[in-house]
Formats: sequence, C-alpha cells, structure tokens
Amino acid sequence: MAMASQTAAYAASAGLPAPMALVVISGIIALLGALSIILGYKAKVGAWLIIIFLVPVTFTMHKFWTVTDPMQSQMAMSMFMKNMALIGAALMISYFGAGPISLDARTKA
Repeated sequence: MAMASQTAAYAASAGLPAPMALVVISGIIALLGALSIILGYKAKVGAWLIIIFLVPVTFTMHKFWTVTDPMQSQMAMSMFMKNMALIGAALMISYFGAGPISLDARTKA
C-alpha cells in the first residue's frame, strides 16, 4: 500500500483530482490488461485496456514540454516516449491478437 500512496502523491502533484482513487482504478485496468496479454486470453481486449490506461497517464503525468528543469524534462520525455512505444505495441496486439500459441488460439481450434 506504500507504493500506492507514493504514486497517489505523485498524481496529486500533477494536479489530478482524487489521486488515490485514480491510482487504484488505473492499477486494476493495467493489471487486467497485462494479465490478458500475458495469458493470451482476450488479448485484443487486454490491449485496449492497456491503451485506456496509457493514453491519459502519458499526457497527464509526463508533460515534458511544461518542465523547466532540463534534467527533469529529459526524464519526463523518456517516460513519454516509452509510453508512446507501449501504446504502439498495444495497438498492434489489438489488431493482430495474441498469436498462434495463445489461449485464444486454443479455444478457436
């Protein structure tokens, strides 16, 4: 629970309302999406859950263009670009699915 409170404090510093509730909800969405993709069960839905998680987090928590300290700006930009890459990967999974050795593929056979 200490990790959630630290994350909520970070979210509060970004000006988000009800940061603890948002952290818990976003954590559940990210966990369900990740498990879905890892297990290959309903991976397309899981990928959309990851996208639903990443898009608002990326644009609210990693606004590198508003940071004045060069080192903090570089760190925020790194996190922003990492999340953009993850969004791209999730979009690919949402289109192609989990693949031939997934649980989804076994249920179709």
